Amino acid sequence: MSEHIRFWLVTVLALLAVLATAELGRWQLSRAAAKEALQASMDARATAPVLDGMSLRHDGDADVLLHRRVVARGQWLADRTVFLDNRQMNGRVGFFVLTPLRLEDSDTAVLVQRGWVPRNFEDRSRIPVVQTPAGPVVVQGRIVPPPAKLYEMGAVESGPIRQNLDLAQFRTETGLPLAAVSIQQTDAAADGLARDWPRGNTGVDKHYGYAFQWFGLSALIALLYVWFQIVRRFIQRKPA
Repeated sequence: MSEHIRFWLVTVLALLAVLATAELGRWQLSRAAAKEALQASMDARATAPVLDGMSLRHDGDADVLLHRRVVARGQWLADRTVFLDNRQMNGRVGFFVLTPLRLEDSDTAVLVQRGWVPRNFEDRSRIPVVQTPAGPVVVQGRIVPPPAKLYEMGAVESGPIRQNLDLAQFRTETGLPLAAVSIQQTDAAADGLARDWPRGNTGVDKHYGYAFQWFGLSALIALLYVWFQIVRRFIQRKPA
């Protein structure tokens, strides 16, 4: 291959690489902008007027209700409590405690993420004792999606201790008319559970980091091309 052809081949490849990496950086910036808009929406909903539990009876409004504050009145269905294993809070591993709450004057129930409790590492099958009032209760919290799922192998679990909980499967298992969302409890009830829930974050910083990497790679390719294909060739051809 002649030097002339090699020069233009390298030029075309370098140009394509610069354009591709710059476009990937631009795409990450657009993703960051979308995440910022989503975060702004979440923050606005968090400061909107407090809803009551009756708002959770209509599944069609589920997405609109997410991240809103809520005060729900009802009765705990303590026998349906589930302990999600391997969940962290403040760097410690334990259980997330989930209990359905039957809403007042309604057949609808909502799954409440009540808080975190440490597990017994000497007997991993031992269920923690959680104080659950038998009468009517008032639960303050925010409306969130069902708990995120961790990786698991095997069939869907049953029993009080589980790795994950699928809301549709749990609805079938219990026969409860569960709402499509859940409540993340935030009030300081004296039940011994920790409720230091992390603030909702859309991960916008991650996209800015990726954009910086792509733009940096684009600039690096351009600089290497200029050095090896132009500056260095000029120096080599310069008379001594």
